[in-house]
Amino acid sequence: MRFLLLFFLSLNIFASTLHLATSANPSRLNPLLATDLSSSEIAGFLFNGLVKFDKDSSTIIGDLAKEFYYENDTTLIFKLHKNVLWHDGKKFSAKDVLFTYKTLISPSVVSPYSAAFRFVKDVQVIDAYTLRVTYKKPYFKALETWMMGILPEHILKDEKNLMNSKFNINPIGTGAYKLHQLEHSKNIILVAFDDYFEGRTKIDRISFHVIADPMTRFLMLKSGALDIGGIEPMQYERQLNDDFFNKFNIYEEISHSYTYLGFNLRKEKFKNPKVRLALSLAINREEIVDILFFKHAKVCTGPFLPATKAFNQNVKAPKQDIQKAKQLLKEAGYDEKNPFTFEIVTSNSSAIRPYAAQILQHQLKKVGVEVTLRVMEWQAFLNMVVFPNKFDSVLLGWGLSSTPDPYLFWHSDNDKKGGFNLIGYKNPKIDKMIEESQSIIDREKLGKLWREMFKIIVKDNPYLFLYIPNSITTVNKNIKNVEPSLSGIWHNYRKWEKDTYK
Repeated sequence: MRFLLLFFLSLNIFASTLHLATSANPSRLNPLLATDLSSSEIAGFLFNGLVKFDKDSSTIIGDLAKEFYYENDTTLIFKLHKNVLWHDGKKFSAKDVLFTYKTLISPSVVSPYSAAFRFVKDVQVIDAYTLRVTYKKPYFKALETWMMGILPEHILKDEKNLMNSKFNINPIGTGAYKLHQLEHSKNIILVAFDDYFEGRTKIDRISFHVIADPMTRFLMLKSGALDIGGIEPMQYERQLNDDFFNKFNIYEEISHSYTYLGFNLRKEKFKNPKVRLALSLAINREEIVDILFFKHAKVCTGPFLPATKAFNQNVKAPKQDIQKAKQLLKEAGYDEKNPFTFEIVTSNSSAIRPYAAQILQHQLKKVGVEVTLRVMEWQAFLNMVVFPNKFDSVLLGWGLSSTPDPYLFWHSDNDKKGGFNLIGYKNPKIDKMIEESQSIIDREKLGKLWREMFKIIVKDNPYLFLYIPNSITTVNKNIKNVEPSLSGIWHNYRKWEKDTYK
């Protein structure tokens, strides 16, 4: 019997697998092109940047770089680890970093992440494991820029079209896991990289089950088919029993994200600020939070997250004012005979947002606004609606860093293909403030400027800022060594172990 057990163990029969779910097929498992949540989440296991945040997202620490420092206000030195291998066994070096930078700024590559490198003047390879990065001027996010995943030069140097490369679905990285299997709409399996430079992970495999339907994901979690999953407040409050709580640990914190209704400002109907203000005054944000979240969320008041230097606590969410909203619509030329009409488009990848859209539709009806709704599969939503800007309004969300970069979302430069200024927002004053902010190193001065931007953007009503949900994560108690922190639970995933005998 003991011999048979050892034999099965040698065949890896009892290899530990972490079962997760993702709501959509990843579009590209390439860190330069991974703009959707599924792609970026999976790519995060496959690739490394030069640096990363610590567990509390408060300090930048080394990743592929073992050491880094400022030579002066505009020059960064990176000294790289010498024992890093790509998943195919080739050695990682400074040439890969230079190649990644040149690829990202190439006109043949369309990526919103290229904007973060716009102040880089030069990247020089000093030797195989040392780089000098020179900036055109001081830049407040110079270090954070290099959290971008690095690509392998030896595989991609002769690639003529990275946008459609096979590499995007068959990537080679330096990460703790490597891709083993990618079956669209079924399973994405990652396996531990035995030669990972910081040591092999304890859990052998990660299996991402592609499940578009939120209810199916929830039922799989309840049954124990998934080890980790996010749950909605209604599920937490009304649909779980003691048996579930005996099997799962619950970790709840305010998320680093918010949900908004964004107007397509390129369309004539949304160019009148009175219309946008009327729509804002017509809705009751507190009601949305109360109905959908059972106190597990808070009203969003603007574009930057609470508890950051960019958050303006003096800006309050507008209170619903039906009469004022009707008056503004009338002044803009809309009434019962000529009602203001528009469509809200969102995705079914979130269990909450389709219901939020229905509540918005109901609230706006009270001021005579006629809203139609369209709920789509995530990839279709991105490719047919969001990226080509073919919408009246979109109900979407942003996940944000604790150090915001307003340039990506609010500068008119990024109203372009592949840019994150999806709604076409243009305010010359904001453009100027953003440009001024880029070279400010003093965090207090920078925070003051951000808070002023916050106030101006909110006043313009390009979005209706709606809510900041709490993140409620459930983790099977079979998973050991999970350490919750300000950044969540994933910072030490390489140390996790799974009891496969329960």
